[in-house]
Amino acid sequence: MKVKVIPVLEDNYMYLVIEELTREAVAVDVAVPKRLLEIVGREGVSLTAVLTTHHHWDHARGNPELARLRPGLAVLGADERIFSLTRRLAHGEELRFGAIHVRCLLTPGHTSGHMSYFLWEDDCPDPPALFSGDALSVAGCGSCLEGSAQQMYQSLAELGTLPPETKVFCGHEHTLSNLEFAQKVEPCNDHVRAKLSWAKKRDEDDMPTVPSTLGEERLYNPFLRVAEEPVRKFTGKAVPADVLEALCKERARFEQAGEPRQPQARALLALQWGLLSAAPHE
Repeated sequence: MKVKVIPVLEDNYMYLVIEELTREAVAVDVAVPKRLLEIVGREGVSLTAVLTTHHHWDHARGNPELARLRPGLAVLGADERIFSLTRRLAHGEELRFGAIHVRCLLTPGHTSGHMSYFLWEDDCPDPPALFSGDALSVAGCGSCLEGSAQQMYQSLAELGTLPPETKVFCGHEHTLSNLEFAQKVEPCNDHVRAKLSWAKKRDEDDMPTVPSTLGEERLYNPFLRVAEEPVRKFTGKAVPADVLEALCKERARFEQAGEPRQPQARALLALQWGLLSAAPHE
């Protein structure tokens, strides 16, 4: 399994997942279809399906044009509001693309119909991958727009049970601001400090910060650390869902008070990660 990381729009990511034996491919969150099809052609793969995490414009805007250009393409997701949806998926449903297994995980909170996708191959040394959209991001999570804090907590808790080596491919490049907030929450957390230093260097080099791993996220992402004493102390809450709700409110105030950040310039061409590599390669 090979993942192509494709920066688009202001700070979004879409992805192309390639089953290397059959050369079958599935796309995740198609925002710029022509960019995607250029990479599909360059890789010499057969695009068979689109997995959409949620209905928001910046994650699903490319579906209608892609469906027009590729008649018969399956466009899958959990929300009827997704553009050009051909089949609605259910929580826990499993799909198969060549040797790649996909488990569909309903993760409401950001939207009521948000679906995350857990991918793996049997008998493969590469770690599994999680395409988390706006449910979970590097050092953060999406805004709770259509669900309750309890729903968001349960969604993140479910994702947190996946294997620690799971690679996390999220929907946006928000890592720097997320880590700056995480440092405010836990100023003595060495993992936050080290990841923030790394992310600043990536930003200077105009390089994406995805993927992370779930194991890493548990060390520095405050939204996965709601049971930890420093995070509870920061919020003044004890019940995990209450801690999460307080964190979301504090993050909103933090973002409003901060200086507007210029969006990180996106690379013009897709960047490629093998799931085991720590740096892009061609």
